[in-house]
Amino acid sequence: MTPQNLAEWLAHCERMHPISMDLSLERTVQVKQRLGLAFDVPVITVAGTNGKGSTCAMLESIALAAGWRVGTYQKPELVDFEERCRVGGRPVTADALLPHFAAVEAARGDITLTKFEFTTLAIAHLLAHEALDLVILEVGLGGRHDAVNAFDTDCAIITSIDLDHTEHLGPDRESIGLEKAQVMRAGKPAIVSDPLPPQSVLAHAQAVGADLWLVGRDFSHSGDRQQWAWSGRGRRYSGMAYPALRGANQLVNASGVLAAFEALRERLPVSAQAVRQGLATVELPGRFQIVPGQPTLVLDVAHNPHSVAALALNLDQMGFYPRTHAVFGAMADKDLAALMTRIAPLVDAWYCTDLPLPRAARASQLAALARTLWPAVIVTEHADPSAALATALAAADPADRILIFGSFLTVGGVLRQGLPRLAAKHAA
Repeated sequence: MTPQNLAEWLAHCERMHPISMDLSLERTVQVKQRLGLAFDVPVITVAGTNGKGSTCAMLESIALAAGWRVGTYQKPELVDFEERCRVGGRPVTADALLPHFAAVEAARGDITLTKFEFTTLAIAHLLAHEALDLVILEVGLGGRHDAVNAFDTDCAIITSIDLDHTEHLGPDRESIGLEKAQVMRAGKPAIVSDPLPPQSVLAHAQAVGADLWLVGRDFSHSGDRQQWAWSGRGRRYSGMAYPALRGANQLVNASGVLAAFEALRERLPVSAQAVRQGLATVELPGRFQIVPGQPTLVLDVAHNPHSVAALALNLDQMGFYPRTHAVFGAMADKDLAALMTRIAPLVDAWYCTDLPLPRAARASQLAALARTLWPAVIVTEHADPSAALATALAAADPADRILIFGSFLTVGGVLRQGLPRLAAKHAA
């Protein structure tokens, strides 16, 4: 029976392929060709370990401020699948996706696709049938075999590279960088916003003949506590306000974004005013998102050692809080000890949570690790992120801080009923 709604289509995709992650590009390319799927507007592809979501959001915000109509594919979602596809800055509706799922189903014939491959093709099909000026595609895992790499790019951005998904991408930054560099194309700009990129990335750019843009050589940024400046191959911006996305790492991401717009300026011009407005108004839930209240709430999807280290630095710069209560849930294949250790000096109590995915670490596993490493710290176990947050709120004073971090499912679990506005019992 043909699925009738988005939930049924997603369930159909889950059942189709014998394994959930099948790293190869051939099936996706074959179905793409059957669909006659191509973009006739500039495409920016964003790969990397950390900073992809922020980079996509800033690209989108600036282009929208410049008056361009933008289609964005970004993942994973925090709450609803439809968050993965935005047109004109707004998530598409579930009903809008249905004919595109049906088109992929009709085209694939006897080819089985993973859920990620199928949904990537469906979203690309939707974007290809919209009247757009720019398409932004975020790579999921790696680059070489990611379904997004079935589509040629007009400008590749490689954000910061660090250890993550090592079982699929390789044991070190050189291996991982080479996988991500596969999104580069001959003669097309390749913006590397990582200040210390692996040599494999540079070598691959040269091997394929990409137009490589490097930090410190082709573009750079500087700043003080009030404002920042950027310069590229032929353009300069000065006296800019900091991006609305918080965190010390966001200037690195913003710098790469501006390089991409300079590289594409002939096809997609943006004004200095659009740059300023776009950076000032950009939004991205769950990336060092601070929610005012009593206590203060911080949401961050940091889930590898590099991003957790950046989160710890950002937390340290927030100022003094008597206690920090950490709600934490993560996938079992992560380096859990490294994740927790990097932020442990700032944490006074751990609220470990189960997550609704088979490959997630159990709350009991996280709690046992925390109790072993820090015997004097309060540690509790919870069935879901909302329950963990409720317990943390009950224990917190108004002047404290509650941090929710780890998997997208951890942050998404507390956003399911909307953005929490906290009021500790002592504040009543």
